[in-house]
Amino acid sequence: MEQNVEDYKMIFEKEGVYLHTNAKRSNQDTTIPGFIRIVERAGVPALEWSPLEDDGRNAPAVLYSRKDGEGGEEDTNFDPGYEPDWAVISTVKKDREHVPVKESGQWAFSLPLSELYSLRRARFSLGRNFLVLTSRGGHPLPPLHFHRGGTRELLRALQHYIILDQSPVDGRLFLAYPLDSGALSQSFDKLHLLDDGGSDLVSRFIHDPYATTFGGFSKVTNFFRAALRPPDSPAHSRPAQDPSLPSQPDDEPGFELITCGVELGPRPDVTRGRPLGNWEEFLDSEGRVKNPEKVKELVFRGGITPSLRKEIWKFLLGFYPWNSTTKEREDILRVKTDEYFRMKVQWKSVSEEQEMRNSLLRGYRNLIERDVNRTDRHNTFFSGNDNPGLTLLHDVLMTYCMYNFDLGYVQGMSDLLSPILFVTQNEVESFWCLTGFMELVHQNFEESQEAMKQQLLQLSVLLKALDPELCDFLDSQDSGSLCFCFRWLLIWFKREFSFEDILILWEVLWTRLPCDNFHLLIACAILQSQRGELIGSDHDFNTILKHINELTMKLDLLSMLRGAEAIYLQLVRCKDLPLKVQQVLGLYVPSSSDEESPDSQSSETQRLLAQSQAAAAASSSACGSSSP
Repeated sequence: MEQNVEDYKMIFEKEGVYLHTNAKRSNQDTTIPGFIRIVERAGVPALEWSPLEDDGRNAPAVLYSRKDGEGGEEDTNFDPGYEPDWAVISTVKKDREHVPVKESGQWAFSLPLSELYSLRRARFSLGRNFLVLTSRGGHPLPPLHFHRGGTRELLRALQHYIILDQSPVDGRLFLAYPLDSGALSQSFDKLHLLDDGGSDLVSRFIHDPYATTFGGFSKVTNFFRAALRPPDSPAHSRPAQDPSLPSQPDDEPGFELITCGVELGPRPDVTRGRPLGNWEEFLDSEGRVKNPEKVKELVFRGGITPSLRKEIWKFLLGFYPWNSTTKEREDILRVKTDEYFRMKVQWKSVSEEQEMRNSLLRGYRNLIERDVNRTDRHNTFFSGNDNPGLTLLHDVLMTYCMYNFDLGYVQGMSDLLSPILFVTQNEVESFWCLTGFMELVHQNFEESQEAMKQQLLQLSVLLKALDPELCDFLDSQDSGSLCFCFRWLLIWFKREFSFEDILILWEVLWTRLPCDNFHLLIACAILQSQRGELIGSDHDFNTILKHINELTMKLDLLSMLRGAEAIYLQLVRCKDLPLKVQQVLGLYVPSSSDEESPDSQSSETQRLLAQSQAAAAASSSACGSSSP
């Protein structure tokens, strides 16, 4: 079919560009001469290659194209207030396949520039320089050799449509960004979030609630409540309920209905302590920690003095056992160092030709190189190009892929590593501390996202018990799913507080006191601190999202820590606390778990109660008037 001249515009053309076909491990090197072009077809820019025998005007095969979404028009005017594609869980899918090449030529290709992920200058075993293009699906196109030069001219022409940013870790790698990097409607397709074929918004939310929430779907708010139901819930077969009608008790299966009938006593005043500063007094003559629980209690109460942070973090994150001696820790470090570098050698020794045939490793590397380029660059430890801190960040994350290849690398993990690397300033120690941290949060990054949905449900349970009025307001604005808290829980508030505050917050959370879900209580404290701004305002779903995102770097950490602990004390004093709230707080476990009991955390609870200034006054009024 003839190309419509009105729909076709040639922007750039270069002859003498050879395509390297040695992609199937054949021993024979085969190159095909051809043309590289930048064209606009119906206004859509694309990078194309065709062999010399092709006249270049027939549309070559389209290897990668954007899927048209079904089930709602995207609201391109919605602005979440921050870079949209940062925090989306964008796992490297093991089952993603190439789109088949059409019959317009075995090797000809056309790649829309919106789908271009990176360009890499490579030198293979034959000694020639090649340009390797990679799509956003992680698939490389056949390498191109510019026999007569012209790569610089091509890059200059490309920069009329995209931004090419040189990686600070690898000078041969250029990452591609759209000129309008804040275009939310583009971020959906860039990250291939809709490739599983689910046409309805509920399926999209179940697959990736964060992306669906912030992806610009104006109609998605009507489906949040349904999306939080398990797929086999009978409620999926019922017509959507009118939002103005009262919720039915089975709206959240597995969670008992919590109404405003729960009466809480007054919320106690809580004070923070001083940072732990005298480490030697907790060590015996051989270096063992004599009272780990006391250390955790002091860390929970006041954090750690910066000079001791590195040493104590290694205990909190499991690098050293609490009962190890100084000599044993030296042996552990030696063994862990050897183990780390054995894993590092595994990915360092992979040649570029090998990596071209390993799409999973290549996908991990591409994600890591991109994320390293934008993780905490304001911090002097990671600022500037050719920074050794960036190299360490990259190498530790690549080695973690070797340690846990099933999970590999997922966007957001670089945010978990950077504070650890900043504190330890040691490659080996930061790696093993990261593995300890990931033991706590790895489920957040699993592709099913079941853990994230469970935490959002648990947060909803807590908030309904604490502040039914706020929950009713959020429900009335289609925000009752608390989807805007997804980023908070995913990486433990890393983007909500300053870098210095995160060091304190995380060491408090690593103590696992007073309960494993203390991070959910911090989320409750943040939400309740904003109730005056939210309730009674003219906020709708979009402006609630915008307001919550604009809290970044504006929250006072100490106030939130005091508020979260006060909430915990208020809840545990209630004699009629709903069973599901008790389970979230770890105050009750099913009787089948003999190793854990309802009294498993009673001693810590009593200690916190005793330390509360209002403990004595409030002990006789455990179920008084509710306190917001």
